[in-house]
Amino acid sequence: MVGTLGDLGWTKLSFDEEVRRWALHAWQLGQKAMQAPDLAHWWACENTWFVGVDALPNDASGSFAQGPRFPISLQDSVTRNFGPMPDLHPAQLSVVCPGYPKPRDGETPAAFRFRQTRDAAHVDGLHRGDDGGRRVEEPHAWIMGIPLTHNTKEQAPLVVWEGSHMILGRVFRAALQKHPEKCWNSVDLKDVYLTARKQIFETCQRVPVLAQPGEAVLLHRQTLHGVATWEPGVGESPSEHRAIAYLRPCLAEGVSAWAMPN
Repeated sequence: MVGTLGDLGWTKLSFDEEVRRWALHAWQLGQKAMQAPDLAHWWACENTWFVGVDALPNDASGSFAQGPRFPISLQDSVTRNFGPMPDLHPAQLSVVCPGYPKPRDGETPAAFRFRQTRDAAHVDGLHRGDDGGRRVEEPHAWIMGIPLTHNTKEQAPLVVWEGSHMILGRVFRAALQKHPEKCWNSVDLKDVYLTARKQIFETCQRVPVLAQPGEAVLLHRQTLHGVATWEPGVGESPSEHRAIAYLRPCLAEGVSAWAMPN
């Protein structure tokens, strides 16, 4: 990794007209996806958040049929920081509406308070199991957010804890290396993760990330991040949304590659 991405765990990529055209087309498709009956299950938090996993119809190169190709500048940023561009999944369409957050179905009061006060901070791909443990079920290579709408910092921005990827990377590697590498995907990381997360809240700077269509955000896969509250009284029209397309391809080499510093 280079520059601020290596030091802070995230970076904002400069405006590119090709990225803006991709985002415009993605949002046109995204608004249809939000209304699609077969995707209605992705509405959560009392209809204030459309989770939208794999909701956009891009191909493995990131391009749209009958639409713009995936921007070369984004490919170059990935290659420069993480190596060759992998095949991409259909992008997540994450849309937040005025009133967020509301409780999610099945969410405990404690979990909802964490959503309100700590932005539901998490590491993508580290999933909670039925036994309460946390395991790496999706070893992402990196995370890219491509804004689809114009928004202010009061409208539920992405938030990151700068430098958190270095703390989490160290504790994850130490915990995993106590086990045979072939078993790493089944190692419970809950205890080391929660301890490190507490340290991150106390020592790392929480930064709201504001980017607009034509820009993009690239995150290290182990950066702690979340979604801030949509501030009351700000842009409360039903037509207002904060929409971001997320790409999070998984590493073919699995958890052994995910645990490496890069």
